Amino acid sequence: MFGKGITLFKLFGFEVRVDLSWVILAALITWTLARGLFPGDFSGLSAGTYWIMGAFGAVGIFFSIVAHEFSHSVIARRFGLPIRRITLFIFGGVAQMDEEPPSPRAEFYMALAGPLASIALGFFFWLILLASQYREWPVAVSGVFHYLRTINFILAGFNLLPAYPLDGGRILRAGLWKWKNSVRRATRIASRIGSGFGIALIVLGFISIIRGAFVGGMWWILIGFFLRNASRMSYQKLLITETLKGEPVSRFMNGEVVTVAPQATIEELVEEYVYRHHHKLFPVAKDGTLEGCITTRQIREIPREEWSRHTVGELAVSCDAGNTVTSSADATEALSKMHRNGHSRLMVVDEGKLVGIIALKDLLRFLSLKLDLEGDERMLPGGRDRDLEE
Repeated sequence: MFGKGITLFKLFGFEVRVDLSWVILAALITWTLARGLFPGDFSGLSAGTYWIMGAFGAVGIFFSIVAHEFSHSVIARRFGLPIRRITLFIFGGVAQMDEEPPSPRAEFYMALAGPLASIALGFFFWLILLASQYREWPVAVSGVFHYLRTINFILAGFNLLPAYPLDGGRILRAGLWKWKNSVRRATRIASRIGSGFGIALIVLGFISIIRGAFVGGMWWILIGFFLRNASRMSYQKLLITETLKGEPVSRFMNGEVVTVAPQATIEELVEEYVYRHHHKLFPVAKDGTLEGCITTRQIREIPREEWSRHTVGELAVSCDAGNTVTSSADATEALSKMHRNGHSRLMVVDEGKLVGIIALKDLLRFLSLKLDLEGDERMLPGGRDRDLEE
């Protein structure tokens, strides 16, 4: 979902990152506030003052979204769910989890925490606004707090819409999960409703454009497409996780591993391995013992004319938990590692011995076959949802 980003800081063990798309949003927010909202609500100030107000408004939104997502993360941790990081991107923020909530109760409290944090922030900025008016602070200062109060209440209200994967949609899923006693069926229904909300926002956007509100209409359309896509992807992710859960890595791994000897030259690696097998990562092994791994990214750092003068052993790096997995591990663990670290293949290692390779394409092929053989259209995204008719 996210592109390249940067880590800003860590707070209580949570890594806060900003996706590069947030820069676009911050610029748009600053411009909208400085050129539209603040001049319309607080006339008579200089252009420079409006731009300063816009910048502080954008910073205030940043910390408001971080607080919103941080509240999700704190509750998730209390229920034993590891949160790796909080990432802000163009449509808001997300606390990234590797696992689904363990129960409807956990889902409910985790989802509710975000809107409650936004409401609390709204009242906090309201109190500061009242204090600024009482002490007659400059209009530029009170204007920013007025905006932050309002935007936090709007943020809470929007997130409470029953459109999965928004917080309101997750609260709805918790209720359906409790009622139907099935997280898959609950997610399917909630994602359908979320997709419907996305379509409604897209229609609203086109109506706004027809009425002359081009910028606002485009934002509604973009948010609608994002919500529709996010709801479908969330359901697909759950399907994959539920289908692979309990399946050992040994079931999918290829035991005939192509390994490279550490004494081979980089030129031999490229000509005899990369161009022949078309992989981007190769294990480096000697007598069956894994000594490291080498990737095409490392090869690119060596000038072409020097390939014959360097060996694989010189460039190979030690394998770590990010690119290895044991044969007895759950397939969902392997899939999570692939997603988290951007790998399409993992080395299967037992007690230091390389026993196989597991590839993303093999996991996805199994998933496709299992869904097809079970003949359950309701499991497939876009399939007919009979639960809505029950």
